[in-house]
Amino acid sequence: MSNNQQPQPASEEIDLGQLFQLIGNVFKKLFTFIGSIFKGIFHFIVLFLIFIQKHFIKFVIAGVIGIGVGIFLDIKNDQKYISSMVVEPNFNSVQQLYNNVSFYNELAKAEDSIALASALKLTTKEAASIKEFEIESYSDENQKVLLFDKFIRELDSTTVKNLDFEAYLKNFNTFDARFHKINLVSTNSGVATKAQPAIVKSISSNGYFKEQKATNDKNIGFQEEIYKQQLNEIISLQQLYKDVMVKEASKEIGGTNINLADNGSGTNKEIELLKERDDLKEKIVELNLEKANKATILNVISDFPSRGVKLGGIINQYKFLLPLLLVSLVLIFLLLLELNKGLKKYTKK
Repeated sequence: MSNNQQPQPASEEIDLGQLFQLIGNVFKKLFTFIGSIFKGIFHFIVLFLIFIQKHFIKFVIAGVIGIGVGIFLDIKNDQKYISSMVVEPNFNSVQQLYNNVSFYNELAKAEDSIALASALKLTTKEAASIKEFEIESYSDENQKVLLFDKFIRELDSTTVKNLDFEAYLKNFNTFDARFHKINLVSTNSGVATKAQPAIVKSISSNGYFKEQKATNDKNIGFQEEIYKQQLNEIISLQQLYKDVMVKEASKEIGGTNINLADNGSGTNKEIELLKERDDLKEKIVELNLEKANKATILNVISDFPSRGVKLGGIINQYKFLLPLLLVSLVLIFLLLLELNKGLKKYTKK
């Protein structure tokens, strides 16, 4: 019987050894590359520190000069104050409000105190003290949810299916917010309260918005009369049902029997009237809330304070900004000089 078994070749072991060697080489090159990156970063940091050490006195001089000039300018310039007012525009007047505030801000930036005084009903000196106007939307997530709920109530069922809260937030802009905050920056801490009536009147005196408010007041009054009439009719029907039940109960048909059901239909008209009366009361409450919210074209939720708050913070002071600016300029200038030297050496080579 012959032996047909032959020894297995060692090619598999050789292939595995080569594979591990290749993997090892790859990792070695990878670690060498990463190491070179860290060495380059370390070398750059050392060069930068040497550069700072070489020009340290220049940076100190620039910083001291900046602090000195900054302190002088902070003392020379008047202290600024900021005042804030929160408003709620009605009847789509938000766009006009933003336009007006932008107009006031342009006049303040241009230092046109005469035109600004005329627009805000101030003296020229008071108007000259105003340095800036700004306006921003004032809303949180809860208010956005309420606005979304109100928005979808006005849509048909087909449109609502294709709209979710995330999509609504993506299209939410500044004008969609319910409340808006107006900031006034001035060197006069009390000028904001004097400017407030003119800011509010600039919206309230607009003819279009006044017409919108008048129409809304008529509609609310008309709806209020309907609700009152319906409520009186419900009260009359309740009294009528009570009188009928009392008369039916007084009849001696096999004894006294008060049946609250309507001819065996299982529906209690008295309870139905109570439900309708409660629903109508809720509608009247909602109407009264709408009437109160839209009593004016521009609702002032929070007035300007009697005195503004100091516009503080180190970033708003020259003694911080000027040293930082001068040191940055010196750094850029010295780097450009070093670059120029390097380019000259490279050209000679």
